[in-house]
Amino acid sequence: MDALWTIIVAILASVNCALVGTYLVLRKIAMMGDAIAHSTLPGIVLALLITGSKNSPILIVGAGITGVLVTFLIAFLEKKISIQADAAIGINFTFLFALGVILISFFSRKIDLDPECSLYGELATVSLDVWRTSSGINLGPKAFYILLTALVINLIFLRIGYKYLFVSTFDPQFAQSIGVHTTRWHYCLMAITSLTTVAAFEIAGAILVVALLIVPAATMYLVTKSLKRLLFYNVVFAILNAIGGYYTSFLLNSSMAATMVTISGLLCLVTFVFSKNN
Repeated sequence: MDALWTIIVAILASVNCALVGTYLVLRKIAMMGDAIAHSTLPGIVLALLITGSKNSPILIVGAGITGVLVTFLIAFLEKKISIQADAAIGINFTFLFALGVILISFFSRKIDLDPECSLYGELATVSLDVWRTSSGINLGPKAFYILLTALVINLIFLRIGYKYLFVSTFDPQFAQSIGVHTTRWHYCLMAITSLTTVAAFEIAGAILVVALLIVPAATMYLVTKSLKRLLFYNVVFAILNAIGGYYTSFLLNSSMAATMVTISGLLCLVTFVFSKNN
């Protein structure tokens, strides 16, 4: 049963990241996902200091605030100080991530957050941290409910904003001409990316979650240019990646999250080879 829960949680984390990552890749801001994934760490640490619990919704709020903050900071450096976009991303996410690591070290006695787990995640132990009723009934891993909630929010957001994100992604000038608030939808996307990142944070860590955001969309874009098909294929890719990563890590006795990312890289390579031959 523990193996099944672990696979389900891995699938939910992968699917959440793949759905949001589709728009990051199409908008050519894939590394913004990297920036947000790393910059949420100080927000998570401060939220832990306030609540004292890793299960509090305040963590999502804290991560969301820092995720949107780094988006504003990158835009400020790029537009007001004329720093190149990639340099602005590098400056912000390294600074905020380093600040988060310092906060973890400084308040290590007050918060239960391992710096190494914040980098690589702890997928193998998700089945140990469970919800229990007052009578002691095991309801399953807490991560399952967190990621399921994030998936519902993501699906609602993408359903409501599908046409607005579609037109602002492929033709932002036309979107503005017909009254679509492209900037507003951009920051909404950044906020939902922050939500997805913090939901998957404990599972994949700040580094490996970036691959779950980017690799599926970048891979499936080699197969189709249709947005609806791309979203569907990304979900299939994420499910296969999670299942394959789990069983491969079991056979190799390696990190599950790291193995999932390795499998996704191999799937990308195979897809590239077949797309060139067809």
